Amino acid sequence: MTIETRATHAGSGTDEPWYRRARRWTQLTFVEDDPLHFDREFWVEVMRSTRSNGACISAGGYMAFYPTQVPYHYKSRHLGDMDLFGMVNDDARRLGMDVMARVDPHAVHHDAAEAHPEWIARDEEGNPLEHWSFPDVWLTCPFSTYYSDFLIEVTREITREYDVDAVFANRWEGSDIISYSEGARRQYFDATGKSLPTGSDRRTPEWAEFVSWRSDYLSRTIVEWDRAVREINPKGNFIPNRGGKLTRDLNPELVKDMYPAFYVDKQGRAPREAIWAAGRVGKRARGMYPDRPVTLISSVGPENHTHRWKDSVASAAELEAWIVDGFVHDAKPWFTKFNASVPDRRWVEPITRAFDLHARAEDLYGDKTPAARVAIFDSVPPETSGSPLSVYIGEDAAEDGLYHSLVEARIPFEYVDADSATTERLGKYSVVMVPESAELSEEHVALLRRFVAAGGNLLVDSDAVNRVDGTDNGLADLIGIEVVAPTRRAVQNNYVAVMDPAHEIAAPFAPASRILGGTAIVPVRAAADTTVPFRFVPDFPDLPMEEVYPRDRARDPAIVLREHAGGGRTAYVSFNVASLFWETLQSDHGTLITHLVRWVLADDRPVTVTGDGLIDIGVRESAKGVTVSLVNLDNPNALRGQLRAHRPIGPQTVVFRVPDFVTTATIRTLTTPTGVASDIIAGHVEFTVPSIELLEVVDLTWE
Repeated sequence: MTIETRATHAGSGTDEPWYRRARRWTQLTFVEDDPLHFDREFWVEVMRSTRSNGACISAGGYMAFYPTQVPYHYKSRHLGDMDLFGMVNDDARRLGMDVMARVDPHAVHHDAAEAHPEWIARDEEGNPLEHWSFPDVWLTCPFSTYYSDFLIEVTREITREYDVDAVFANRWEGSDIISYSEGARRQYFDATGKSLPTGSDRRTPEWAEFVSWRSDYLSRTIVEWDRAVREINPKGNFIPNRGGKLTRDLNPELVKDMYPAFYVDKQGRAPREAIWAAGRVGKRARGMYPDRPVTLISSVGPENHTHRWKDSVASAAELEAWIVDGFVHDAKPWFTKFNASVPDRRWVEPITRAFDLHARAEDLYGDKTPAARVAIFDSVPPETSGSPLSVYIGEDAAEDGLYHSLVEARIPFEYVDADSATTERLGKYSVVMVPESAELSEEHVALLRRFVAAGGNLLVDSDAVNRVDGTDNGLADLIGIEVVAPTRRAVQNNYVAVMDPAHEIAAPFAPASRILGGTAIVPVRAAADTTVPFRFVPDFPDLPMEEVYPRDRARDPAIVLREHAGGGRTAYVSFNVASLFWETLQSDHGTLITHLVRWVLADDRPVTVTGDGLIDIGVRESAKGVTVSLVNLDNPNALRGQLRAHRPIGPQTVVFRVPDFVTTATIRTLTTPTGVASDIIAGHVEFTVPSIELLEVVDLTWE
């Protein structure tokens, strides 16, 4: 193989690693006939116009797009003497871009399957697993020499012959359908002395043991792949892509050094997701690994998961909003195009606009880092994770309800991963919110106790005080309650009465004497030193209509508030307010969550934004200033479907609370990048944004 000398790319002589240099990514995923009609000039212009400084280019694995010499490494039958991967790699390098070579090991062609039957995944009866979508192509077994030998050969060949910064793997974990190949059976037996688990119920102890073994095995595989790259390029990496679990489905101790950055494969929103799900990728990843960059992999086509249109185009407004909401919360932009031919070019302009917004916003962000006073305690329960073999996190109405209520309330917030949280990390927040779906260990409860003792504030949602088996997990005593009976579910026609109309949590509901209740009720008794501003109205019928009226006065606690000696506050909601808010979007539930958060937060709000519409807010801070990003999500399709068009809103007033030592302040925005001096009045700076189409960034700096 003859490979021409590559041009030295920008940044290669700096100390900054490639994964921090590359902040806007173009991914080109080739298909077999691309060598016949590849438009080189078009793709050079796309990379240039989007200001991309990273490129991920299909190289090999399932199909090679370079003149590979590895046996049974299937090469595109249209490649001929062409080196398609090498050509695009050269172009990217000349543009000063960092490059990852993409490989996909999840399937092989018939010749490889015939020559190496040990590479193929098999069902419980030992039958080879044919690809579910394409005939005469076979799924590979991740516990075979295809992974341990063949892919390492491919990785070494690419790293040796080409100037790449990393090798990137897609669909590398193996299928959710477990492989019962001889290799898998033998390795599992040798490690555990047991046979592979069978059956469709994957919540059994046998399956849990296998999932743990699989996690360790795949983690060790990543280490070997990474070693293969580093032996040739010490500054390089092997980067297997990730879903929302990040390393939760791997062994974090084994792979903690294998992921210097995360590239999260969340290419679009699912049917029941809000457009703000893009930003959650950044928050969730940062909540687990605050020191590592995260990038959001977005597709130019619709990503419905149920229906497949891989070679199509999403609406322009949807593409832009998805990418922008992601990078506002520090999930750097990456777009992927399947198939180098472009029968529909409607994606080019919105991708270019979104990437340009990111480049311009970066100038305002500078060295500021994301910040907030509120955090969601991120304990991902198994039932929201889909298959235990999946890398994705499923729907969780309780978490979604908290998230959306905070967006509506314009309260900036972050995530903090429960299993990697420390006293120091929690201490950065004023308020920690615990969703009802959280599964808290003794260590989690002890951590939250220390947080409150140090003056932190806690908002706890209904069943978060119980273990899966319904027993007390130890949090109840902290927040001033005693759980007196099992959770009541499928409750109908439930209401909570306002006990103190003057209380700041109850005041927003005036003149109502009662509001909507829940459908899942945790029966509790409140401690003497608590305040109970809402109590449940005892159940009464919902039919016949003539019987729909309360018989008794309000009794059992619905909201329990406590002020602690260390200065912290706790608030407990004994019904499923957050999940109901997401499922029904009733305003009473959203208002209640908002004012509970404001009560525990007290006056610790360094930035406030007022105005009409739904806005997602991102805040970044440094010792020299604060930057506020405002994403306009005020759209009828914000919660479902695709955005059809942006609907400008305004005005929006941003009020900054500045430190006492600040005497002069300057404001810049995306639309007015020239700094304007701002008055400081009573320790605050106020700025009004006249209108927002999709994004405005307000940057306040001081001396």
